[in-house]
Amino acid sequence: MGLTRVSGLLFGGDYNPEQWPEHVWDEDVRLMAEAGVNMATVAVFSWSRLEPRPGEYDFGWLDRVMDLLHANGVAADLATATATPPPWLVREHPQVLPVDATGTRLDFGSRQSYCPSSPVFRTATVRLARAMAERYGDHPALAMWHISNEYADHTLECFCEESARHFRRWLRERHGSVDGLNAAWGTSCWGQHYTAFDQVNPPRKAPGPVNPAQLLDWRRFCSDALLECFELEREVLREVTPEIPVTTNFMSVLHGLDYWKWAEAEDVVSDDAYPDPADPTSHVTVALSYDLMRSLRRQPWILLEQAASAVSWREVNAPKPPGMMRLHSLQAVAHGADGAMFFQWRQAKYGPEKFHSALLPHGGVASRGWRDTLALGADLKRLAEVAGTPTTAHVALVLGWDSWWGLEAPESMPSNRLRLKELLQAWYGPLHAAGVAVDLVPPLGDLSGYRVVIAPNLYMCTGEQAAWLEAFPGHLVVGPFSGVVDSDDQVHEGGAPGPLRALLGVTVDEFWPLPEGTVQSLRLAGRAVPARTWAEWLRVEDASGDTFGDTEVLARYEGGDLDGQAAITRRGNAVYLGCLPEDVTPVLTEVLAAAGVEPVAVVPEGVEATRRGDHLFLLNHTTDPVKVDLAEPGTDLLTGRDLAGPIEIPGRDAVVLRLANSGARRTDTESPLTNEGER
Repeated sequence: MGLTRVSGLLFGGDYNPEQWPEHVWDEDVRLMAEAGVNMATVAVFSWSRLEPRPGEYDFGWLDRVMDLLHANGVAADLATATATPPPWLVREHPQVLPVDATGTRLDFGSRQSYCPSSPVFRTATVRLARAMAERYGDHPALAMWHISNEYADHTLECFCEESARHFRRWLRERHGSVDGLNAAWGTSCWGQHYTAFDQVNPPRKAPGPVNPAQLLDWRRFCSDALLECFELEREVLREVTPEIPVTTNFMSVLHGLDYWKWAEAEDVVSDDAYPDPADPTSHVTVALSYDLMRSLRRQPWILLEQAASAVSWREVNAPKPPGMMRLHSLQAVAHGADGAMFFQWRQAKYGPEKFHSALLPHGGVASRGWRDTLALGADLKRLAEVAGTPTTAHVALVLGWDSWWGLEAPESMPSNRLRLKELLQAWYGPLHAAGVAVDLVPPLGDLSGYRVVIAPNLYMCTGEQAAWLEAFPGHLVVGPFSGVVDSDDQVHEGGAPGPLRALLGVTVDEFWPLPEGTVQSLRLAGRAVPARTWAEWLRVEDASGDTFGDTEVLARYEGGDLDGQAAITRRGNAVYLGCLPEDVTPVLTEVLAAAGVEPVAVVPEGVEATRRGDHLFLLNHTTDPVKVDLAEPGTDLLTGRDLAGPIEIPGRDAVVLRLANSGARRTDTESPLTNEGER
């Protein structure tokens, strides 16, 4: 049987029927149908129930759950159940358990209690994945495979002997020989020269700072080792059920895994996002992660987990006030999601997540939360035509994991205050506020169609990457501490910005990191703007002393040790910032205007404007009503009203317009799960 087709936007959540008596299951599926749920994620943490003893399976209960879901019109995002090994596996094979950097073997009792390199663990996961695929491959409820769960959430790395052997094999493949390894790692520093691969260990706890090049390769290895685990299961699923798409849930902008590589291995990108209700700026932070998810494969994605209200793992777990659950879900759809799913369906009564909110709260159908669930299900049905529609962006932010890992190596940098997420947000925040659509791209990614490319930081930059940027015909902005090292974390000859020097027309004479509480002002667009984290002493000349005559100084430092020195420069269409201004809006405004990039709508502060296909989303993240003057009339899909001219949007409310001049209404309202044969 082919793929179960899921029309419109996906709505539902993680369903854990094994936590409840079977008589509750009928109520669950009845209420799912009432709420408009069309997909449930099942069996994520069920390994110990599905395989209670080695090679012995108990599928009866899951058979009944799958049948119940299908009978009530609910598709299954079926997990391979390999997120946590069962107790019998780790007790019979204790080497499966992970070891931390101090040499301590971590015990069973939480989740992700495995070493990613363990052949015993890998063999067991493949065996279970095959059993699941053979059992449920033809089940009419099956719409998508869900491998493991939130890779690297608890176990990103393991320092055991098996991991050490795996690391050495990975290093041999990357560097070819011990001489190649020594050259890449610069082992003549601190007497670390190796004469054989078996002398190399993971970067375990050491007396002092560990070689940063070793740490960089370790970060690469850990991401690759977990990806191998994913790919082993994926190959089994594709062999047995080639028509069923495969995913694993990402964790927003996660430091540990190179999501560009991971997304290539998936059929559908899915994400888990938990913006903090107590943070009034969290909708901006999460919007960046949503744009990353859409950009990873340049197609719609699925929000597979979010919270209906409070989570269970912050120091203070604030609930979502009225309207926020709906607004957060609509925001994900606005940024390209073809589904707004939740953790979890029914709120647990025991375990670490018993106070984590759910679509069906402890209070049952009489609760505020259940009323919100019903309302959201109805809203997502009204937005069915949005499914599958694209987002067009003319601005791209560059994000590369190698550079990120190198930038944030501990104990070896000029400052530990320069953090990539903050650098990304420094540019993304003003773009978001201005209603400018943004994609993210990897180094060497396709830049066609973009008018502006912003690299908030390219600490690691190769000659090939520099040529890639030089070939871009649009407007380029490069942030501080860029072009510092090559792919082996070795400083470029002549210093920063290394291979970007000719493009940017500057040389960094000296880095000038700013200690906590220190402010270095610069004169920008006629006013004093503070820089609080980072500055650089720039020379508008190359390493030989020859002046780049066509480099223009856009801003100079004012006061302090750098008084009068260049802070921001431009050569041609390339702008370089040798500091991190508190507000980059003046630079951004000028670059966007020069590139002819306009917002999707002009909106007041606190209102988010996003366009997806022929639909304009206006999301009021404030608690007060706001007025928006529509440039184009349309029909609000949420209310059915035809709107034109100035409109008022209540606090924490939204309008989703099908624009009047956009053409005929869509009828092919299917999620990415329906795209058979497009892998």
